[in-house]
Amino acid sequence: MLSAMERRWIFPTAERDQVARGLGRELGVPDFLASVLARNGFADAEAAETFLHPKLRNLSDPFLLPNMAAAAGRVHEALKRGQRIVLYGDYDVDGVASLTLLKRILHALGGRVECFLPHRVDEGYGLSTAGVERCFEEHAPELLIAVDCGTNSAAEVAAIRRRGADVIILDHHEPSKVRPDCTALVNPKLGSDFHYLCSAGVVFKLAHALLKQAPDSNLDLKDYLDLVALATVADLVPLVGENRVLVQRGLQQMAASRWPGLRALMTVAGVKPPLHGSDVGFRLGPRINASGRLGTARESLSLLLSDNAEEAVRLAESLDRQNRDRQSVERLLNQEVGNWVEKNFDPTRDASIVAGQRDWHHGVLGIVAARIMRRHHRPTLLIGFDGEGRGKGSGRSIEGFSLVETLGLCAEHLEKFGGHEMAAGVTVQEDRFEDFRLSFEAAARARVNDDILTPKLRLDGELPIADISLSLLETQEMLEPYGMANPQPVYAARGISPSDTPRVLKEKHLRFDFQAGRRRVTAIFFSGAENELPRPPWDVAFTVERNEFNGRVDAQMQVVAIRSAA
Repeated sequence: MLSAMERRWIFPTAERDQVARGLGRELGVPDFLASVLARNGFADAEAAETFLHPKLRNLSDPFLLPNMAAAAGRVHEALKRGQRIVLYGDYDVDGVASLTLLKRILHALGGRVECFLPHRVDEGYGLSTAGVERCFEEHAPELLIAVDCGTNSAAEVAAIRRRGADVIILDHHEPSKVRPDCTALVNPKLGSDFHYLCSAGVVFKLAHALLKQAPDSNLDLKDYLDLVALATVADLVPLVGENRVLVQRGLQQMAASRWPGLRALMTVAGVKPPLHGSDVGFRLGPRINASGRLGTARESLSLLLSDNAEEAVRLAESLDRQNRDRQSVERLLNQEVGNWVEKNFDPTRDASIVAGQRDWHHGVLGIVAARIMRRHHRPTLLIGFDGEGRGKGSGRSIEGFSLVETLGLCAEHLEKFGGHEMAAGVTVQEDRFEDFRLSFEAAARARVNDDILTPKLRLDGELPIADISLSLLETQEMLEPYGMANPQPVYAARGISPSDTPRVLKEKHLRFDFQAGRRRVTAIFFSGAENELPRPPWDVAFTVERNEFNGRVDAQMQVVAIRSAA
C-alpha cells in the first residue's frame, strides 16, 4: 500500500518562483499567495486580480455556447404554446440540481414542466430505451430536455423524435463522432471555451439566455446560484473561469437560501455559514447522492423542489438515514474489493486495477473505485454483475491518464461507456469481462510510465511555522472556494521537530505541537497513527486550517505528510 510518506514531494520550480515574485510585487500580496496564483497559471496581475475578486458582471454572453440560440428559441416557443416540457435527468447531484434549477426557472416563466429521473438499477444512466419508454408512459412530452446526459444518445433521440417530441440536450460529457439529430445540443465541449462547466452551469447559461431574449423583472437569477454551486462543487469540475464566480457567489447565496429543502439539508448535515466548498463536497453532496446510489434519486429531487418546510425536514432526515445506509454498503464493498486487490494486484506488474464480481452494488462502485485508486495509485475500474450477467461499473483515474480515451481503445468489448478523463462508467457483459480486463491492462501499460505511476505531492512552497497565524489564514481565504484545479494550498516546513510526544486521538489520529519562538503551533494528522513516523527532525507538508474550540479561534496545521528531514 502506498502511504502518504511514499509520495514524491514536488516543490515549485525556480521559474514559477520568479513569476510569483513578480505577481507579489504588482499585487502587493504575500509570497505564499502569489505562489498559489502562479501555480494556477496566472502570469499577469490583471488576470490574477480577477481571480481573487470574482464578479458576476464578468460572466460572458450565454449565446457564446454552441447552439444556445436554437435551444432558447425552442424553449420560448414551448412556453408560448403551453406545451408539455419534460426534463429528463441524471441521478447524481449535478443531474438532480440541474433539474431543480431548470424546473424552478421554467415554472417561474409560466411553463408546464415535469421532471423524470431514470432508475439506476433498472434503467441505467441517461437516455436508455427503458427510461425513455417509462418517461413517455408517465408524461407524454412534447418537448423533452435531456439534462446531464444525451450527448451520445443518437439512437434514443431518434426514437423520441419518432414519437413526435422535440429534443434539446443540455450536457457537458465528452462527445463522440456521432451527433444526435435534435433541435439543439448545448454542450461546451463542442466549442472552444467553457469546457469546465457542469450541466448546472449549462442550465444557468440557458436561463440567462432566456432572460436576455425576454426579460422578466420577477425572476432574479442570483436566487438560483446556490443550486449551481451545489452541483458544480459536487460534480468535481474545475473551479476556474466562470465556475469560480458561480461557486463563490453561490455559496454566499446558499447561506441565505430561499429553498426550504436546501435549508433543511444544511441543518441535518450540520452545515453553518460561512459555507465552504468542503461543506458541499463532504456533507451536502453525499446526502443528495445517497438515494440515487441505492435506487432512485426521486427523494433528492423532491427535497430540492419542495416549498414546504415540514416536508423538506422529513425528506432531509430520510436522505440522512439513506446516507448512513449508503456508508454501510460502501464499507462492506470497500472491504470486499480491498481483499480482492490484496490477492490479485501486483504493483510491480499491473498498470491498472480492473475487478468485477456478482452483486457488487454499482451505486457505490465509483466511491470505492476512488478509494482504491488513491490507495494504490492506479486507474481503477470496478464492475458489478447482475443475475443475468450484465455488468455496470465505474472507474477513477490518476493524473496523466485519460480513462475515457483508454476505454475507447477497448470499446469492442463493451456495450457502452462514457465519462471524462478522470471518471467514467461502463456496461459490459460478464462473458466479455476477462477480454475487456486484459485489453484495458494492455492499453494502460502502453500509455503509462514510471513517472505517471509514481504518486506525487505537489507543494505550494515553504512556509515557516512561525508565520502561521489568523492573519495568514484570512489572507489565504481569498483563494477560496477550493476544489478541482484550485486545490487548497499545501505548504512545507523543513527540519522541524515536535515539542512533545504525539498524542493519539480516537486510536488513529495524531495531535502534536511545534514550537515557533514563544508560540506553540498545534498540528493535527488525521489517520497519522496508521503509519510509523520517522525519527525527527521532519519535513512536514501541511495545510493551514481554522480551528474553533470553546469560543477561541486559532490557525492550526493539518498535516498532509511527514518524511525524514531532507
